[in-house]
Amino acid sequence: MAFVNFSRERFTLRAGGPSLLAAAVALALLPPAQAEDTITVNTQADNPLAGQAQDYSVKTTTTGTKLLLVPRDIPQSVSVISQQRMQDQNLQTIGDVLDNTTGISTKLVDSSRATYFARGFFISNYAYDDMPTQVSDVWDFGDTGSDTAVYENIEVVRGAAGLMSGSGNPSAYINMVRKHADSREFKGNVSASYGSWGKQRYVADLSAPLSESGNVRGRVVTGYQDNDTWLDKSHFRKKFIYGVVDADLTDSTTLSVGYDYQESNDDSPTWGGLPTWYADGSRTHFSRSATTAPDWAYSNKDATKVFANLVQRFDNGWEARINTLHAETNFDSKLMYVTGFPDKVTGAGTSAYGGWNRGERKQDSVDAFVRGGFDLLGRQHELMFGGSYSRQRNHYDNAMPNTGLDYGGIAMDSFYSNIADPSWSAFSLYSKDVVRQQSAYTAARFSLADPLHLIVGARYTEWDADYNPSTAPQTSLSSKKHDVTPYAGLVYDINDTWSAYTSYTSIFQPTDKRDVNGDYLDPTTGKSYEAGVKADWFNTRLTTSLAVFRIEQDKVAQSLGTPVNGNPGETAYKSVDGTVSRGVEFELNGALTDNWQLTFGASRYVADDSNGEAVNPDQPRTTLKLFTRYQLPMLPEVTVGGGVNWQGKTWQDAYGPNGNTRIKQGSYALVDLFTRYQVTKNFAVQGNINNLFDKEYESWLSDYVVYGAPRSFSLTASYSF
Repeated sequence: MAFVNFSRERFTLRAGGPSLLAAAVALALLPPAQAEDTITVNTQADNPLAGQAQDYSVKTTTTGTKLLLVPRDIPQSVSVISQQRMQDQNLQTIGDVLDNTTGISTKLVDSSRATYFARGFFISNYAYDDMPTQVSDVWDFGDTGSDTAVYENIEVVRGAAGLMSGSGNPSAYINMVRKHADSREFKGNVSASYGSWGKQRYVADLSAPLSESGNVRGRVVTGYQDNDTWLDKSHFRKKFIYGVVDADLTDSTTLSVGYDYQESNDDSPTWGGLPTWYADGSRTHFSRSATTAPDWAYSNKDATKVFANLVQRFDNGWEARINTLHAETNFDSKLMYVTGFPDKVTGAGTSAYGGWNRGERKQDSVDAFVRGGFDLLGRQHELMFGGSYSRQRNHYDNAMPNTGLDYGGIAMDSFYSNIADPSWSAFSLYSKDVVRQQSAYTAARFSLADPLHLIVGARYTEWDADYNPSTAPQTSLSSKKHDVTPYAGLVYDINDTWSAYTSYTSIFQPTDKRDVNGDYLDPTTGKSYEAGVKADWFNTRLTTSLAVFRIEQDKVAQSLGTPVNGNPGETAYKSVDGTVSRGVEFELNGALTDNWQLTFGASRYVADDSNGEAVNPDQPRTTLKLFTRYQLPMLPEVTVGGGVNWQGKTWQDAYGPNGNTRIKQGSYALVDLFTRYQVTKNFAVQGNINNLFDKEYESWLSDYVVYGAPRSFSLTASYSF
């Protein structure tokens, strides 16, 4: 077996064998390794595909605690999606990555929007190099449409992650790790892809030294994409450019500065979906190409990020980091929504509504921390502490059709009729807010004994916001909250391969909801309890984890159905305790052999509110996700692979022609295939097929439905130098 030793002694692979699974796989596919204390074999120099550069796993990560740890030492469920896996599986957006991540489920809102959930809760916490951004569950700025070509890997921590993000939901924390200029020689990769619905995609990734010594280096990643979609009239374009300069100011000081711009243009996108029922109460069944979008509808988004990172390393092993970020994100969407239940023949019975919305989000953040080791009572420990400040400004304007109908109504004689672009009102303020967070945080990893480590930490956050709410946009309100989110985890090394752990993490989420007296409700809190086992083999090239968890969410805002005193346009709320999610997750990820990479994740949970009602029943309680690739030993130029994503049944109660009616989606599986042919050392051709069996399914369940993507294919030619 051609596995390479990692520098740390604890990652030495013992000849006794990692597990029954890995041993059986290795023995079935390769000649047995000779028995000796340590297996140390170099990767094949003449094989450009061999080695750890193509692994699905990572050696170390700072996600979860900002301490540099191997995944096995983190007392939480963590998934890392490597660049190689994104390339193999053709995962081109953050949304594509989340679709294929253990424990994450997806809900397509319409043709251009999707929301993501973990353990029953909406995911609102996204970060760029651990600089958090709060994502709205109402407005879409295109965060999950960000192109993965600019990222080295994507890190996902499931459960509450308040130590990293401060505020948010106890669902998951998504961290995008940017690429850096790490090459002291000119190199690059260019690719061209062609696929279903006339898709064209071109990407270039170039690195070069900017000084003779290579102490200053640059990297540029740029791309363009143009395609129709499976929906009639729909057309999509995207372009992006990313640049970063990394400079070694001294032997111990590194400065990174970068720029990231991404823009997308969506022509004739839908707002919502297709009617679920006909007027007679029977279920509709439209072609997946059917659309409610008129010719004049569009949705445009752009995002600009400028960042700078400074790292200072000290002789004693400590390091200090300062990270800064300025981001501006905008959307401009002119859309039409169709509601009602059409007559099967005439299409009568539906109504249309128009909305022209514009949004702007500006964020300024700075984060500074130090970390390193220290001796105490004869043992080596690790410590991290720091502080952060962020200001996020959100501004939303809207315009309505000048049709004389209520709520932006547009005259619609039939569901099957074409709707002309109406005249529109002037834009007016819909809502705006400024949210500021100041935090101080710390975490320490104590070595209590050789096999036992305790991680404890906490984050103190001062949160304040100024609002102009949508219910009264000319009214200015303010809210201030503060909270401490503790973190505790215990990891016990059973042996050189296996560890057991338990942890408690927390998070809080301030709300803009007020009670009947006009006072803001206390923040919603999330507490996550988790226990499990983890293992790594082959010097962490193969990892696995099994976890059981319980999440308690309290102080959830619940509508009273009555107005706030003195403001009849604003609904009053009360805080309710008792939402609980509990379940189990399993993941196996990495290299079974040098020829075989695999990732398999399974998740099962149940989530109920204080009344015993299911929370988000339109999200699958059970999911299985598998993807694998295998390089043929007898023909090493050829790599084959594929995967399957299976999810259990989902349901939702919605109001239909016959009153409140339950709509269901049965369990289903989506199968993908992949192959790559290495024509020369530098030139390769790759093919991908998604939804091989063209499975038809509904992703959104309500009084309208959104169909999932049909079968598609892509062919990519790439050249590396």
